[in-house]
Amino acid sequence: MIFTSFFKALAQLSDPRFRKILWRGIGLTLGLLAAITALLVWGVGWLVGDAVTLPLLGEVQWVDNVLSWAFLALMIVLSVFLMVPVASAFVSMFLDRIAEAVEDRHYPGLPKVQGPPLTDEIVDGLSAMGVLIAANIVALVVTLLLPIAGLPLFYAVNGFLLGREYFTVVAMRRIGRRAAKDMRRRHGALIWMAGVLMAVPLTVPILNLVVPIIGAATFTHIYHRLDKGRGESAQAIG
Repeated sequence: MIFTSFFKALAQLSDPRFRKILWRGIGLTLGLLAAITALLVWGVGWLVGDAVTLPLLGEVQWVDNVLSWAFLALMIVLSVFLMVPVASAFVSMFLDRIAEAVEDRHYPGLPKVQGPPLTDEIVDGLSAMGVLIAANIVALVVTLLLPIAGLPLFYAVNGFLLGREYFTVVAMRRIGRRAAKDMRRRHGALIWMAGVLMAVPLTVPILNLVVPIIGAATFTHIYHRLDKGRGESAQAIG
């Protein structure tokens, strides 16, 4: 089930809606980082002023320029590291649209569902980003202390979190948050293993940008396979 769902998700990466969400996430990330950089550079210039009086040197005109360029260089360096988690967070805000694209192609007979409010999408996206960042900090510390255990821990922790977040998001569109959590608990081992598969591309530059898209698409297939199995079992019991 896991690999079948995963390869179906990969086969749909050329879907225009997938690409639109990916580029939207990257665009929002670049815009946010650019805005933060501009705000910091302006703030430094405003705080320092046009001239600063230094001991022995007297009045100096260039301190604000030096600090502004230093902050600009710092933000460029930080952006390299912030690009992936921030872009993933933005993309995570549109996971329900990825699930909708998957259902339109592979499950056309399903009734349409109303997507969650924008506020819920933002909260879920920020929550996913916060949990991932915190987990990776812990994994990094353990990697430094226990290098051999670091990579397996990275995959295990991120696999658990990715499976937890993505399955809940795609399932609650159909059955609500509480039922989605109950279903996730019943199939915890399978969802964790699928999450580990999603965590592998996190270590590959550029490819890690599409992890939220692949993950949401994969777990949409997994949810429908599990839901179909539940329905068939209920019919057999009846």
